[in-house]
This record gives sequence, C-alpha cells and structure tokens, in this order.
Amino acid sequence: MKVRERFAREAAEAVSAALSRMGVEAAQVATEVSDRADLSVPCFSMSKAAGMAPKELAERIAGEISPSGLIAGASPLNGYVNFAIDAEALARETLEDILREGDGYGSAPPSGLRVNVEHTSTNPTGPIHVGRARNPIIGDTLARCLSRCGHDVTTEYYVNDVGKQVVVLTWGVENVPEADAGGADRDKTDHRLVPYYREANRRMEGEPEVQERIAEMLRRFEAGDAEVIGKVRETAEAMLGGLRATLSAIGVELDRYTWESDFIADGSAARIVSELKASEHAEQTEDGSWNLDLKDFGIQGKNTRFTFTRSDGTTLYTTRDLAYHMDKFSRSDRVIDVLGEDQKLGSKQLCSALRILGSDRLPEPMFYSFVSLPEGKMSTRKGVVVYLDDLIDEAVDRARAEVLSRRPDIPAEKADEIAEAVGVGAIRYNIVRVQPEKQLVFRWEDALNFDGNSGPYIQYVHARACSMLRKAGAYSPDPDPSKLTDELEARLIRSLSRFGEVVRSAGELRRVHLLPAYAHEVASAFNQFYAAVPVISSGELRDARLTLVECARTVLRNALDCMGMKAPEEM
Repeated sequence: MKVRERFAREAAEAVSAALSRMGVEAAQVATEVSDRADLSVPCFSMSKAAGMAPKELAERIAGEISPSGLIAGASPLNGYVNFAIDAEALARETLEDILREGDGYGSAPPSGLRVNVEHTSTNPTGPIHVGRARNPIIGDTLARCLSRCGHDVTTEYYVNDVGKQVVVLTWGVENVPEADAGGADRDKTDHRLVPYYREANRRMEGEPEVQERIAEMLRRFEAGDAEVIGKVRETAEAMLGGLRATLSAIGVELDRYTWESDFIADGSAARIVSELKASEHAEQTEDGSWNLDLKDFGIQGKNTRFTFTRSDGTTLYTTRDLAYHMDKFSRSDRVIDVLGEDQKLGSKQLCSALRILGSDRLPEPMFYSFVSLPEGKMSTRKGVVVYLDDLIDEAVDRARAEVLSRRPDIPAEKADEIAEAVGVGAIRYNIVRVQPEKQLVFRWEDALNFDGNSGPYIQYVHARACSMLRKAGAYSPDPDPSKLTDELEARLIRSLSRFGEVVRSAGELRRVHLLPAYAHEVASAFNQFYAAVPVISSGELRDARLTLVECARTVLRNALDCMGMKAPEEM
C-alpha cells in the first residue's frame, strides 16, 4: 500500500477512534484531497449523530488526535478536520516507490475487473470531423487510466454498417459516376468516398426512383440478403480503414470492432424484438410499427414512445443497440459508453428498455460537449466541415515552425519527429484539459503555447529534465529526505506523491480532465525547483537532487502516457 493510501487509512481510523471516545457511533469516515491540507475529513454528514454543528465537531475531533504514524498533525477548519502528513516519510517512500516502479509508478495491482470502454463509433460515411474529436481522445485517455487502475480494459468501436446512411454511401459508390461525385480533398480512403455519399444523398432527396432503390437495399439488408450485406460491409470496411488511420495518427488504437449487422445475422436483434413485444409496456400502432411506452421510467412528452420496429417489421439502430449492450454485459463487468451530448435522451431510453428486458446491468454513459472552432459550428451534411485530419496536419505544421524558430540548425528528420509529438500532443492535451461536459472552443494560441497550460509545455519540461540528467552523467540514486529540505523540493515531492490518486480519480470517477491539471502542477513545481535550486553543482546534495529530477521525469512521462502523448527527450 502506497504512503498516501496508508495515510488516508490512518486518518480515517484516527477520526473513528476519536468519535468512539466521544461516545459517538462511528459512521463511515470519508477522506478527500484538499487544497488546504494533505487530507481532509468533512464532518457534515456526521454532525447529526454527534448532536453538534460540523464546525464544533471538527474542533472536538481535532483535539482528540495526536501525531502518530504518518499523521504529523490535525487541525479544524470550517467543519473539516485537516491532516498533515509526515514530510520525511512522504519524501522517502515516494522517491523509493518511483525509483523502484519506474513506468509502473501510479499503477494499481490487477483487480480482475473487466471494463469495456466504447468510444468513437462514428458512422462509416465520412472522415471524423473536429466537432467529434473529443470522443476518441476522451475515450482513449479514460481507458489508459482504467488500465493503470489495474483493470482488464477493452476499448471498442461499434460500427454502424446497417443504417440508412451507410446504405446511401454504398449505393453512391456503386451508381454515381466519378465525374459526378467530384474530387476528394486528399488522397485518403475516407476522403475519397465521402463525395459519393454527398451526391447520393442529393439524388435521393430529389429523385423518388433513387429513394425507392435505396429503401429496397435497406429492406434486403435487414432481411439478411447476403449480396447486399456483403456490398455494404465492403464499403464500410473501406471507409473504416481511413478512420482507423486518423485515429492512429492521434495515438488511438482500439482493441475491438463490433459490426452492427452481426446482431441481425445472428438473430439477437430479432430475439430482442420478441421479448419487447411481450412486455406490458409494448404496443403496436395502426401502421404496424411497435414501440415502448416509457412514461413509467421518467420519460415524458413526445419522447415517451420508444419505437423498436418500423411498420415493415425492420429493426432500428436502437433495437440493435440493445442487443449490442446485452452482448457487452456478457463479456464485461463494467460497461462505459462515451457519448456526445446529443445522445442523452437516447441513452436514457436505452437504459429504460434494458430494464424492461429484465437486465440488472446498465451502461455508464460519459457525455461530452462538442468541439467548435472560433469561426463557429460545422455542418456535415453540406460538406461545410473541418476534419480531424486537417486539424492534425495544421497542428504538426505549426509545431514544426515553432521548433525550427527555436532550433534553426536541427536536422529535418529530428524536427519532423518532435513536430509530430508536439502537434498531436497539443491536440490531445487541449481537448482533454476541459471538463467533458463543458463547451470547448479549440484555439491555436492555447494549444501550442510552450509556456502556459498546454501539452507542449508539459513535454518541454520533461525534455528539460532529460537534458539535466544527460548533462549530469552518472550518479548514485539517493532518496534520502534529509538532503531534500528546500521548500521547493518538498512541494515537488508532494506533487509527485499524488499521481496514483489522480489516476484513480480520472479512471474510476471518469474525471479525465484532472490529468492535464495535475501534469501542469508537476511541471510548474519542477520549473520552480529548477530555477531556484542548484542541482549538478550542489556538492554532497547532488545525487539526492538528481534523484528528484529523475523521479519528476518519470512521473511526467507516465502522466503524458496516460494522456496518450509522447514524451520527447529533447525539444
């Protein structure tokens, strides 16, 4: 058990013992990280049982606690008991843990829990646009954190190869002449195919004959027509190849791709329909379609009716999504869906239908607001859109220009390597640093700032630590806390000790925005230490201070890895 985990346990036990001595039945004692202390215990939930106000209770509890073990002291403040940790024990154990565990520092032992994180799942009808860029970046970062929490994590992409959109694309690829489709803006599969989708969509809206042919394709697909299913799958796979290349460019690799059509082919969607029809909440309308009445599940108004088959008997995306979630439950202990804010109602309807099906499991939705640019929002239907590929290219180009302005003599190959790491890192950091539920406007001056709260700044500080260690040469690791007594050293060590806590909060509580804030905290603490405290020329303190530099470098590298960012050793 790490030093901060033991400290939290000792603090909780000390409060419980104090309550017992006061004649108060000890409740569950909650501890929380605080800006005012190393650890705080709120007394609000315990005040009723104690028969006193939270402020008075905190004062009484603090008066009962004496320094012992890792507890250096306890003091009351506005209804909280604030604990201070033994600084020498914290420093020694933190540095020893980092030196011993290296890349594994901040990771928990295997939990045996299987966690499924579904993210991205964009329709295979066109390239990923900037508005949806948060989904793969948030999903991948969350999965990385959950893996460090000790869980067996599977990331998954649900490929929508059944819906009308992908059938429209397939019809367009087969029937629209290349000259009518127009040229692509880049030589990449997803970009080459999207003009066919636009032209097919235009014709469908204006030509009833085309609309009927596409509707017939959709009916044949749902009926299990192998020829149509094969053609649609081939088109979707081609498009998906381009999407995977984009994801790979930002460091996102998914473990599994599940095809929506599989739930038609294996009969599971049909079984879901049969079970729903047997429910007391199901009813058939005059046109032959079936729906669920969800008013008993807190859904009101026009959204009360949840349609699960069309009038012709074909299933909908939502029906197949139910089969998909039942499948995920069969192979996972915890299911997390990363979804755009426009899916809140759909997610609520899905969970209601799962309850009707008798499922005792529900997915955990993680919603995010869409990304916009200062120029405004984007429209995909008319082709007015900024693609993620464009954003990546722009970020790398701007990063390369910044690198060359600082190091004009750097070899071209090295400049390209650094530019790719910095450009992609800038995108990932700038997107994940904002709480997912909050709106995000992507601004270049924020993303590529080498001095502020940005990805390049964290990477630069990591490179600075690497440079110090290269210049120092050989040294003997020395985690002796008696040699690291400067206030700036103590502050840096305290920041390093919190990495495991931050990873657990980012993963278990799905608060991935805590990672960039933490990385910036560590980088700032290191820079203050670097600027004020001599290291290489510090005589008998040299090895201890170089040990601190090594530990800071390790934690920065691990934090960057959690965010899916590279850790350059020079910039």
